[in-house]
Amino acid sequence: MMLEPSIDKLQLKINSKYTLVTLSARRARQIQETKQHQLERPTSHKYVGIALEEIQADKLSYVSDDDDE
Repeated sequence: MMLEPSIDKLQLKINSKYTLVTLSARRARQIQETKQHQLERPTSHKYVGIALEEIQADKLSYVSDDDDE
């Protein structure tokens, strides 16, 4: 079973696996609570899958806090 979008493609958008997991989990919870997403026709039926598709489609991004020293 091949999962889409692939982790390799997603890491081109967000280079940290930890950030990718955290961002998609938070977004999945938002989608679950609001029942609203930013895609016209998501292929996934699960909230995390829809969140990952949003990242792949450049509908979801994040701001890094790396400058906090």
